[in-house]
Amino acid sequence: MSLQIGEKAPAFCLPSSTGDEVSLSSLSGKKVVLFFYPKDDTPGCVKEACGFRDSIDGFNEQDISLFGVSADGLESHDKFISKYSLNFPLLSDEEKVMSSTYGAWGEKVSYGKKSIGMKRMTFLINESGVLVKIWKNVSPEGHAEEVLHVISEL
Repeated sequence: MSLQIGEKAPAFCLPSSTGDEVSLSSLSGKKVVLFFYPKDDTPGCVKEACGFRDSIDGFNEQDISLFGVSADGLESHDKFISKYSLNFPLLSDEEKVMSSTYGAWGEKVSYGKKSIGMKRMTFLINESGVLVKIWKNVSPEGHAEEVLHVISEL
């Protein structure tokens, strides 16, 4: 099953690097960007996360809640946040339930080799909890700017 634009975003509740649990229902009335990434402190993920870090003012100006999601634990997230001065929360999906529901966990191909893992995907959810944009097979370089550009066009 693949999520489609116009559908309600699947509910979730995950521990956050802020020490709170974050759920879709707690974000009701806000635009939300969820970017799924494979692993803390790996080259592509550093590029992508630092791109979002450097673009945070654009997300804040549009009152958008931004979250990175991976299967790493909170301790790993804390180190990643500290090392790169990340200025947004990371959600820990160690059980991969949310990632599977969103289609971000599963078979992927990297350098011609198939494996099971986190796919680099991003979702934009509107104030009503509806999916308005889905990015699949994301390239980490320039992705945050691309997301902001699409949001500004809506």
